[in-house]
Amino acid sequence: MAILSHPTWPRRWRTAPFAALLALLAGTAAAADTGATPGTGLNAAPAQWQTGLPSGGQPGGRLGDPASWWQQFDDPALPVLVAAAQAASPDLASAAARIAQAEATRAAAAGRAAGPQVNGLLSASRGRQAADTAVASSASAGLQASWELDLFGGLRAARLASEARLGGAQADWHAARVSLAAEVADQLLALRACEQLALAADDEQRSRVESARLVGLAQRAGFESPANAALAQASAAQAALAASARRVQCGQLLQGLQALTGLAPDVLRSQLAPRSARLPQPAQLAVLVLPAQALAQRPDVQASALALEAAAADVDDRRAAQRPRVALSGNLGLGMLRSAGVSGNGSVWSLGPLEVTLPVIDGGARQAATAAARVAYDAALSAYQARLRTALREVEDALLRLGDGARRRADAQAAVAGFSQALAATEQRQRAGLASRLELEDTRRSLLQARTQQTDTEREQVAAWIALYRALGGGWRPTDPLPAIASATSP
Repeated sequence: MAILSHPTWPRRWRTAPFAALLALLAGTAAAADTGATPGTGLNAAPAQWQTGLPSGGQPGGRLGDPASWWQQFDDPALPVLVAAAQAASPDLASAAARIAQAEATRAAAAGRAAGPQVNGLLSASRGRQAADTAVASSASAGLQASWELDLFGGLRAARLASEARLGGAQADWHAARVSLAAEVADQLLALRACEQLALAADDEQRSRVESARLVGLAQRAGFESPANAALAQASAAQAALAASARRVQCGQLLQGLQALTGLAPDVLRSQLAPRSARLPQPAQLAVLVLPAQALAQRPDVQASALALEAAAADVDDRRAAQRPRVALSGNLGLGMLRSAGVSGNGSVWSLGPLEVTLPVIDGGARQAATAAARVAYDAALSAYQARLRTALREVEDALLRLGDGARRRADAQAAVAGFSQALAATEQRQRAGLASRLELEDTRRSLLQARTQQTDTEREQVAAWIALYRALGGGWRPTDPLPAIASATSP
């Protein structure tokens, strides 16, 4: 988070009370002398998480490279899909364009604050001033300089605001990238779970059809009532409807994944085929013990903090506009004059004038601009506090889902194991003539229901890991590479 403590910032920015808010993100922070008092809604991040950490969470751990975490999902399609989605995403393209725009704005602000503005001048003329004068030729070349003295820090504040907005645009791009990767993973997870559930629905349909056939035979032999036979047929039809609806759902999820990645249907299906109906299992994330460290890994929190810094710098800029403006100009040139066979040349220079512009009457425009900047600063402060609270809640929610999901997953596995044993025992009894085929199918459907619950539970557990990845910022660092468009437009 080095951008929060720029070495060229004035001391008052680095020691203002506003530093208390940013100190939880970095050891040092910066703030503008806005005259505003930061809100007290958020004093500091909690010392520890309220929810227990998942197994494997170690103090000081990191997510590492987000791409490597997707590789550890044991589904080779996922890294390919994430890369394709990032290449096709209009949101990422827009975020990259905003970086380029912020780069240009920063370059312009840095140029204004860097020192004198120098322009080259070239002129030439030839003509006669009056009817009785000779034709004259003249030429000149020179440099013209102007320099606005930044006595009250307005130019410096504008430069710092543009730097903060550039950093915010870069952090927003990273936040969009992390969010998109998590969205692709969620979509793939939902598709894999749907494929599993579709297989279970097909198995249940076959079991219901078999039960309806057996009940029909028994009804015709007089051992079952017509009502029971009709009920069995209705159950078979209902199972067929459920299986058909599940296949439609899987097709919709596949189309959603295609829209995210922009891949051709045949290419997408070839990528997905090897691991069809198998839930990806992620590697466990190493969760930071300290919440403040976790927040420092979130690019959206960084972007919100930088938006607050830019708003504070805007207040300084508007306040400087209410004070006198001092500008110095000068020029240096070479000239040549030729007329009636007589020529001459030489150099000319001037220093000045020194202009002091005093705001006297502007109808309250400058004061209104300063007041608007203060309101924007207060809004940015509120947004920053809300972002911090949201970030903490998202991490806590993901940790809570992981803890509860681990317990539910164990129960689901126990249920599947128990019904599997029951089915095996019923099959033995049926072969020995001690159990009917109807009893066997009932036991089979109980196992299928338990497996469906197990699939749902495992999907929720993997979804919780993805949510934790997103909540921790996807392993983001301020030094992570930026899109090519930003580099291409850098000054």
